[in-house]
Amino acid sequence: MAEQNEGLGKGMLIGFLTGGIVGAVLGLLYAPKSGKELRGDLKEKADDLLEEAEKVLDNAKEKADEAINEGKEKADKMVEEAKQKVNELMEEAEEILEEAKKKADVMIDAGKEKLSEQSEKLKSAVKAGVESFKKQKDAAENQSDENAEGE
Repeated sequence: MAEQNEGLGKGMLIGFLTGGIVGAVLGLLYAPKSGKELRGDLKEKADDLLEEAEKVLDNAKEKADEAINEGKEKADKMVEEAKQKVNELMEEAEEILEEAKKKADVMIDAGKEKLSEQSEKLKSAVKAGVESFKKQKDAAENQSDENAEGE
């Protein structure tokens, strides 16, 4: 949009200056005057053209400044929106991470509890096995003692 305004401003300036020069030359050719009057008219026309060119240039500068300011405002707005989106995404990521930590903690606690239960069952089984072994050993020793006495 700024390029379009810039091209339009240049085109207007060139067209205005060209039209002014052609008009001044044609005016001089069709309205002969004395040298002093002609120089005065030329100076007056040159001053008018310069004044108009300054107006067009000032107008083009204003348009350019407006376009630049509008561009800066849009860029600032986009940057602010991007910052907002980044902050939202960071908050969401933190929430997801916290949820994952909580779920992991729950699973770890459940695993510890299950391990503790299995450990207790294993201890009971080993204890029962040891006691059974001792009973069988004692029974075997008693029978061995009885067999030795009987002989």
